[in-house]
Amino acid sequence: MEVHADQVVVTGAHGRLLEPTSLRVRPGEVAVVAGEPNAGHTAFGLALTGRITPSEGSVTPSADELRAHAVLVDAPEVTAPEPNLRVADVIAEELVLAGARGRKAAMAALLAEHGLEPSTRFEDVPGAARIALLTGLAARRPGAELLVIDTPDRHSSNPADWLPTAMAHARDGRAVVVLCGTSTALRLPMTPARLGESEQPAPLEPSL
Repeated sequence: MEVHADQVVVTGAHGRLLEPTSLRVRPGEVAVVAGEPNAGHTAFGLALTGRITPSEGSVTPSADELRAHAVLVDAPEVTAPEPNLRVADVIAEELVLAGARGRKAAMAALLAEHGLEPSTRFEDVPGAARIALLTGLAARRPGAELLVIDTPDRHSSNPADWLPTAMAHARDGRAVVVLCGTSTALRLPMTPARLGESEQPAPLEPSL
């Protein structure tokens, strides 16, 4: 699914949460969007996934289609798991949302893949494992074609802990957007788009 945000503005009760921001991302691409704290990372993620209507500007396709095919991953206070939950509980809930069969076997496989214990509190999961796990679970949801990963650098400022995950899902044919901080963006092997700006560098197309 190709997604195009054109001059998107999000306004809250006390003013703008997001200044005009534009972005286009296609299947098989990773687009990184950087901004300073409070620049509207989550607000933009909510607009990109059809969960809120922009105050100005537009996002295509329609909000209904976005809600059916886009997932906002690990957004603070929105989709991020409660820190005190056990890893097993988080995985179980996501597998239900994905309509997965054989959930017991799937649970065991995921725990082994990421080197996690079922009783570990989610706040204690290392950043790289957390991002890989939550993004992989999001990708299991029926029809998931766009993954928007919200500020993975709050768990690890090293892009090597989360950019490979984003690129792997793009190689699987999904469109992937990563929202991050400006200081983290300096360490990326690509030029990011910017929150509050309309110019967008070319997204990254991972090699197979």
